[in-house]
Amino acid sequence: MAGLRSSATKRSELLIVTVLLVSWTGCFLAPAASATPSLLGPPPGEGPTIVRIGFFLRDINRIDEEAQRFEFEGIVTLRWMDERQAFDPAEVGAAERVYQGNYQFSEVFDGWWPQLVLANESGRYQRQGVLLRIRPDGSMTYVEEINAVAEVWMTLRRFPFDNQGFEAIFEVLGFDKSEVVLEADSDTTGTADHRVGISQWRLLGIDSSTREYDPVYADGRVGALSAYVVTFNLERRPGVMLRVVVIPLALLVVLSWSVFWMDRESLGDRMDISFIGILTIVAYQIMVSGVLPRISYFTLMSAFLYISFLTMFAGVVINLLVGQMDRRGRIFTGDRIDRRCRWIFPLAYIGLNGLAAGYFFLFH
Repeated sequence: MAGLRSSATKRSELLIVTVLLVSWTGCFLAPAASATPSLLGPPPGEGPTIVRIGFFLRDINRIDEEAQRFEFEGIVTLRWMDERQAFDPAEVGAAERVYQGNYQFSEVFDGWWPQLVLANESGRYQRQGVLLRIRPDGSMTYVEEINAVAEVWMTLRRFPFDNQGFEAIFEVLGFDKSEVVLEADSDTTGTADHRVGISQWRLLGIDSSTREYDPVYADGRVGALSAYVVTFNLERRPGVMLRVVVIPLALLVVLSWSVFWMDRESLGDRMDISFIGILTIVAYQIMVSGVLPRISYFTLMSAFLYISFLTMFAGVVINLLVGQMDRRGRIFTGDRIDRRCRWIFPLAYIGLNGLAAGYFFLFH
């Protein structure tokens, strides 16, 4: 029994000595490990890391005016310098290091990269492909293809003759402008004009810029961020609204003026024509309202619908006035009112619509 206790005591003492030696060795090697620069943060230097960013638009898939959102896809390119990633091509056996695909980039590459987020994202942000190239001097080029939905504020006062700037705002997550600064790169910004097509819209061009703003994160940190803004300038093709709403409604208003040539005995028929026109305008108003968001201001289309409605309403008033003249035996007065309305109504309708169009195009 004494021998067993003695051997157990020796094993315990040996274990304690081993632990102390390992701890001492780790403390001795700690300064050397800390001297190695960390690859998990931006490259160290006197100022922030400059990241050049560009966006190549592949297509705009959908525009939802009611929800004020648009879906787009394209290629984001980031370029920056990280001397920590420099290497000797002779030792590596390659002119550059390439990481492609989600596995190689996420699991094999162990350096820092600017993680982009879409600040005005509204639903989906999918990364469909990723590629990272590293040159011997530490030049980094990161490329990813994305499909995303962004929220945008649309100005619809000139609808359906409006132009819109659809913005996609990118920022580097977790780093303010003192650490990372984005710069617009015109060399990697552009579009495939022959492939970009969206119903009722025509692409005019792409603008890119950078801006700074102060977001507040969940942890309470406040810092000015450098953001990259790419704007897709689109012009609406008004042909659909003109063909479906404007032209048929204008013809209906013109046909409603036929009541001024009808006989006195057909007052009921005159009223039927006017009221049918009013109900038709209400139906068109409901149809247009289902396309646009719930906006509080007037649009050019709203002005056209209201002018058409007021014209129809004025026709009903004239019908009642002429009928009243007939009942009082003032036939000639009723005839004079009808004759004057034959040219007053067309001139007033064209003039009011012209004034409305001039107002919206000059002041909005």
